[in-house]
Amino acid sequence: MAFLDQNPAIGFPAAAGLGLLLGSFLNVVILRLPRKMEWRWRRDAREVLELPDVYEPPPPGIVVEPSHCPHCKARLSWYENIPVFSWLALRGKCRHCHAPISVQYPLVELLTCLLTVVCVWRFGFGWQGFGAILLTCFLIALSGIDLRTQLLPDQLTLPLLWLGLIASMEKLYIAPKPAVLGAIAGYVSLWSVWWLFKQLTGKEGMGHGDFKLLAAIGAWAGLNGILPTILLSSLVGAVIGSIWLAAKGRDRATPIPFGPYLAIAGWIVFFWGDKLLDAYMRVSGLR
Repeated sequence: MAFLDQNPAIGFPAAAGLGLLLGSFLNVVILRLPRKMEWRWRRDAREVLELPDVYEPPPPGIVVEPSHCPHCKARLSWYENIPVFSWLALRGKCRHCHAPISVQYPLVELLTCLLTVVCVWRFGFGWQGFGAILLTCFLIALSGIDLRTQLLPDQLTLPLLWLGLIASMEKLYIAPKPAVLGAIAGYVSLWSVWWLFKQLTGKEGMGHGDFKLLAAIGAWAGLNGILPTILLSSLVGAVIGSIWLAAKGRDRATPIPFGPYLAIAGWIVFFWGDKLLDAYMRVSGLR
C-alpha cells in the first residue's frame, strides 16, 4: 500500500481498474438481489399461508452463476464482460439476439470507477481508502436497487451499519461513541418523521429501509453528520425529484425513492462534512 501511495502514476490507474471491476459486480447485485428476495418472499408466503407448493426455479445467484443476456439467456463470453469496453464494442446490443443492453451497465461501472479513484485520492491506499471504497460500493448498490424497485434491502443496509460500527472500534474515521450515537440518531430521526406523517395523514411517507440507511450513514459519518445529510438529501431530492416529475409528466403524489438522495448526501458528508460545516459557519458569520 505504501508503494501505491508513493507512486500515484501506478496507484490511480490500478484504482480505476478496480473500480471498473467492482462496478461490473455491482450491476449484478443491483439486478439479481431483488429477484432473489422476491423469490424467497413468494416461497415463504406459500409456506405461511399453507398454500400448495409450486415449483418455481430460483433466479440466478449473485456470485456463482455466470453472466448471460436477460433476453435470450445466452451465456456471455469473457470478452463480452469487459466493463464499459464490451458495451461500447457491442454498440449497446446483445451479440446473439441483438436486444438492447441497458445503459445502466456502463454508467454504474464508470461511476464506481470514478468514485473509487476519489476514495484513494482522499484517503490513500491503506485501510481508510479500503473502507471508503466499501462504503461507496454499498451506497451505489443501494441507490441502484432503490431506483429500480423502491427497495432498500436489509441484506445491504444492516451489514453497512455494522461495518461502520466496526470501523469506529479502530477509530478508522471516528470514535465509537459518535458512531453509535450517529446510528441511533439516523434511525430515530427518520422514524419520527415517518410516525408523525402517518399519524397526521394515515399514510406512510417513506419506507423503513430509509431509516436503516441513514442509521448506517450515521455509523460512518458520526452524530455530527446526520443533520447535514438530512438537509442535503432533502435539497437534492427536491431539485432532482421536481425535474424528474416534470420530465415524466407526473404529479407530486407519485412515490419517489429517497434512498439515492440519502446515499448522495451521506457520501458527500462522509468525505467533506467538516469542510462543508466550516464553510457554512464562515458564510453565516458564526465563525
